[in-house]
Amino acid sequence: MLNAQSISEFAAGLRGRVVQPGDADYDACRKVYNAMIDRRPALIACCRDVADVMHGVAFARAQSLLLAVRCGGHNGGGLGTCDQGLVLDLSAMKGIRVDAEARTVRVEGGCTWSDVDHATHAFGMATPSGIIGTTGVGGLTLGGGLGHLTRRCGLTIDNLIEADVVLADGRLVVASASQNPDLFWALRGGGGNFGVVTSFLFRLHPVDTVFAGPTFWPLEDAGKVMRWYRDFIGAAPEQLNGFFAFMTVPPVPPFPEALHGKQVCGVMWCCTGTAAEADALLAPVRDFGPPLMHGVQPMPYPMLQSAFDGLYPPGDQWYWRADFVDELSDAAIAAHQRFGAAPTPKSTMHLYPIDGAAHRVGQADTAFAYRDARWAQVMVGVSPDPADAPKITAWTKDYWNALHPLSAGGAYVNMMMDEGEDRIRASYRGNYERLAAVKRQYDPDNLFRVNQNIRPQ
Repeated sequence: MLNAQSISEFAAGLRGRVVQPGDADYDACRKVYNAMIDRRPALIACCRDVADVMHGVAFARAQSLLLAVRCGGHNGGGLGTCDQGLVLDLSAMKGIRVDAEARTVRVEGGCTWSDVDHATHAFGMATPSGIIGTTGVGGLTLGGGLGHLTRRCGLTIDNLIEADVVLADGRLVVASASQNPDLFWALRGGGGNFGVVTSFLFRLHPVDTVFAGPTFWPLEDAGKVMRWYRDFIGAAPEQLNGFFAFMTVPPVPPFPEALHGKQVCGVMWCCTGTAAEADALLAPVRDFGPPLMHGVQPMPYPMLQSAFDGLYPPGDQWYWRADFVDELSDAAIAAHQRFGAAPTPKSTMHLYPIDGAAHRVGQADTAFAYRDARWAQVMVGVSPDPADAPKITAWTKDYWNALHPLSAGGAYVNMMMDEGEDRIRASYRGNYERLAAVKRQYDPDNLFRVNQNIRPQ
């Protein structure tokens, strides 16, 4: 039974500290990235090492506590926290070690991608991740990992070599191709269902200076731009990545004042080739339209990775919905055009290409099942003002409802809210039953269920 004595004994066994209601920093510690999420855990264990994680898992199991695991806290649906349970906060576990000769990086579970990019860029290398530097490594990786390097280097999970995992029974194991391979398979896309990953070992790629930035076109040209983009990106060499977006131009440099506050459609580019290659590959982009702005320039890769951090700080209201897309049909483009004028300046829609290296991994080779999809699509309602929550939620749901019948059926789990078991099954397709079998083996009592939950078979 959870009482003062049991809490005191638990706290005495941690190197980190336990935060609970009534503590001066409780409200600060319980916050997550999405301010629409307002959960009140009974305890927050600020873990400092693997032993703390093992102790926390054992305590949650012994006390029959609802258990949530938080790394970066970015999950849109608030799946890094819970009400009346125990939150294992890994954010103090920041160790990183680059092996330049082996081209690998060992990353502890509390790191963000900006931490990783800072460490690996010193060696002129990177591993694929997302598009916002403050995102936690753990959550993004376990769901798959889509971002600027997907076409050239694959998903984040395609570059995962091994992971250290604290299981529901408290044991620490290694998951890799040769050790617990079934667990390793499930971790690569199956989310936080199978344990607490305390460290990841990633493969690195030579990525230093990239040629990156946005190209904007008038919003009223969105249909023409989307049809052109649909054909252009699919035929482009893998060293060129670009995701399509509807957005409002922020009123800040380096954007021209004439565009400040203007609603546009655009593509965010990233080219990992040479300057001459980037210039040649992007020549058709500069010529199409013509664009309102073509802002591609050379920059260090971490600069690109953190480009959206200031625009989307913690504390905004977020509501999002997502789907995988096989074909960007004319009917889909017409539906996109109806919703492209977003309700708030931060609200957006992104289409992330999934092809190239990501398509060279089989559908059943990892838990990530949509290897044949062309895009991951996400509609995101965002505002710093809580009064806008109903408006951005309604826009996102209406937009998604209009496009979902034209989708592949499932979604990228990192971009889902709490949408129910049917959506989870659809997002894992034929891999779901195998995931449920692995869940039965490693977490038969479903201790790890504050996630896009896969129930034990």
